[in-house]
Amino acid sequence: MEDYSAWVGRSETREDIATIAPLRGLAALLDHDAVPDIVPPLGHWLYFLPDARQSVIGADGHPRRDEHSLLPPVPLPRRMWAGSRIEYLSPVAVGAALTRVTTIDAIKPKRGASGDLLFVTLRHDIAADGVAAIREEQDIVFRAPAGASAPSPVAVAPAIPDSSDATRSVVPDPVMLFRYSALTFNAHRIHYDRDYARDVEGYAGLVVHGPLIATLLMDHFLRVGPGAAPRHFRFRAEAPLIDGAPFDLCLAHEGAGARLWARDAAGRATMRADVTV
Repeated sequence: MEDYSAWVGRSETREDIATIAPLRGLAALLDHDAVPDIVPPLGHWLYFLPDARQSVIGADGHPRRDEHSLLPPVPLPRRMWAGSRIEYLSPVAVGAALTRVTTIDAIKPKRGASGDLLFVTLRHDIAADGVAAIREEQDIVFRAPAGASAPSPVAVAPAIPDSSDATRSVVPDPVMLFRYSALTFNAHRIHYDRDYARDVEGYAGLVVHGPLIATLLMDHFLRVGPGAAPRHFRFRAEAPLIDGAPFDLCLAHEGAGARLWARDAAGRATMRADVTV
């Protein structure tokens, strides 16, 4: 693999407005009636959406990468959002003028069981009406092509003991995945094109978005503790979660916050997270 260290430090600045329309959509997706007057935790993912022209979209639905794009032109074709670490600094009011500065903090090649991997860490610094509001480190991993063998298993993490203080079951269906893709203008085909997800990227079905799972976990936390104000949130994806079968949102109280995890139908953790208030 090429040396992409020269890309570390690249940055871009984007602007947006914290409009209420996408918050209404998110509330509907999460089965809520009320729409808050501040952007809820993880609601910042509904802004600064990708806006690449249709003519530059690649076969996977993502914009093609070249020497002019923020992300390096990595030849590894599969891409996933592996995790984030988020700090909330101040509330973001609906209608606020938003500015996001995104910087490549690190690029690290690794060798995994399935082949070459490249981890790219992005730092997002978001200000609302000129006041620092959210700081996020986001990990993106690029992976080698899927093999010609059978589709990837639903999950590879071992089953874990049920230590949850509160559990809620969710059935991810194509409608839910489509609605979240529409909310975030995410055209990655693994979330809506079953043939592509199975035959090209090697999954057993449609893949539930990592940020959607994280949002559902955060929503579970806020349902259990209404009025809580998260200060830090982090999550790590451990295995793909496939549509069709129900999965559980699990919460265990821990100090001034909670441990959270998504558990598939076989009892295996597909994502772990924690939140402090």
